[in-house]
Amino acid sequence: MILGIDVGGTHTDAVLLHKHGLVATAKVVTDHGDLLSSVCQALEEIRKVDRMTGLKRFNLSTTLCTNAIVQGELHEVGVLVSAGPGIDPAHYCLGGQYKLIPGGLDHRGTEVVPQDPGLIESSIQQCLDQGVKVFSLIGKFSPRNPGHELQMAEPLQGKCDFLTMGHTLSGQLNFPRRIATAYYNSAVWPVFTGFARSVETSLEQLGLTPPHLNILKADGGTMTLTQARQTPVESIFSGPSASIMGCLAMCCPEQDSLLLDVGGTTTDMAVYADGAPLVETESMDLVHRPTLVRAMKSKSIGLGGDSAVSIKNQQLCIGPKRLGPSLASGGAVPTLVDALNLVQDVRHGDLEASRQGIRELGSRLGLSAEECAGQIIDAVCTELKEQAVSMLARINAKPVYTVHELLEYREIKPKIVYLMGGPARMLAPILEAKLNLPVSVPDHYQVANALGAALAKPTMEAELFADTEKHVLRIPVLGVNQEIPGKYSLAQARTDVVDRLCSHVSSRLDWNVPQEEVEIVEESEMNMVRDVYQVGRDIRVKAQIKPGIVSDYQQAVR
Repeated sequence: MILGIDVGGTHTDAVLLHKHGLVATAKVVTDHGDLLSSVCQALEEIRKVDRMTGLKRFNLSTTLCTNAIVQGELHEVGVLVSAGPGIDPAHYCLGGQYKLIPGGLDHRGTEVVPQDPGLIESSIQQCLDQGVKVFSLIGKFSPRNPGHELQMAEPLQGKCDFLTMGHTLSGQLNFPRRIATAYYNSAVWPVFTGFARSVETSLEQLGLTPPHLNILKADGGTMTLTQARQTPVESIFSGPSASIMGCLAMCCPEQDSLLLDVGGTTTDMAVYADGAPLVETESMDLVHRPTLVRAMKSKSIGLGGDSAVSIKNQQLCIGPKRLGPSLASGGAVPTLVDALNLVQDVRHGDLEASRQGIRELGSRLGLSAEECAGQIIDAVCTELKEQAVSMLARINAKPVYTVHELLEYREIKPKIVYLMGGPARMLAPILEAKLNLPVSVPDHYQVANALGAALAKPTMEAELFADTEKHVLRIPVLGVNQEIPGKYSLAQARTDVVDRLCSHVSSRLDWNVPQEEVEIVEESEMNMVRDVYQVGRDIRVKAQIKPGIVSDYQQAVR
């Protein structure tokens, strides 16, 4: 059996799956002050139904790192940056302990300006004196040669709790993005590693020791908890990815489609091209800083079932804030759920509390309770339509990237809308009329995110750099650094990066990934010429383990 838990903004959902079907589900209120308690409470609810013997895999999606960044609850990071000639790294300053270290490499990784060891040590000591315990070290061309980052790391041995070196995060040569990614990776590490440790302890206390304990990533795949402790930044925005993978598992889209996942606080939107989820063209932004974190393309809107309804300038205002649950669930202010209680043949909680709250709201506008409820629902659906149209317009304005390929000159035209989340059944007929598209609500729509987390397969990227003049091959994220012959070719590079990636996840992370599930997503080969003679080739190949759904359990949710 496999277990999936999604810690959402309003609820924490859990599902237990057997290959033959859904065994148990749970939904508890998320305690943002103690996310671990929400996870434990969901586990206890599942255990009331099944003791979870023979648990093979536990996949968790959490808002922990996202919350830490959005709320500014980040730990101070000692950031040491070495750039050399050209771009000034001072433009990309993050945090209060940002240190510039003179020295640099050229685009091929050759040292052009050596670093000053004394300055490195004094900069580190300044951070330590301020109580800094986590560090990020970034060199401009470190994926081509990590030497300068390793030199900065040496004095930190035994003196810090955690450090991130930029070359271990990605092979992309985008210096500003690598600075931001390395910074946030270290900034969220203390809170993430504490949470991870507590999850492991709680599982042990419950007598649960699944051989595979994973965290959902922003790209729709999973990584082991061990791996996540090194790159917690990849767990950011895993919630929308859980929605996307849940829809992929339950609905198996085969055409252009739109996904709307209406939660308690927000609605997440995503798009599929010929059934394949779209991914961000240049990775995602964090607090307006571009990073190297690969992510599914999604959009979060401040409208959900528990969005507060108020009146401003004699107009109804819905969201974006959530001020607690609906009146029907014991809350203090009217919400979308309360409005739906009045116009739909669905009873949710205390129907009379919903009616009284909406009636009082409507009386201020000269409307009956039913008229006020209808206007609230219409306003929400109109906003969702406008946001969907806007998202599609931006997508269609440039080339489209799916999890499998680049689609140029391809306009996305959704033929169906998949609707998930708590209010899905109630909103479906209204949205269908508003969008003029068929709306499908899958089975288990209320726990779609947890199903997406449970069924997501592991993913990982690796980028190979080869310089045949220097006879050097590097795969930074795998720690590979070896000599190659001068006749080394692009074809050999393709084979090597796939072989190395599969070997790494098998031996280090206990993943058995067939080579056919690894694809080449980028490659280039450039001749290097000195005077009039070719002296070598610069080769770059990026491979990824494709995101997808665990096929053994797919039938269980369809």
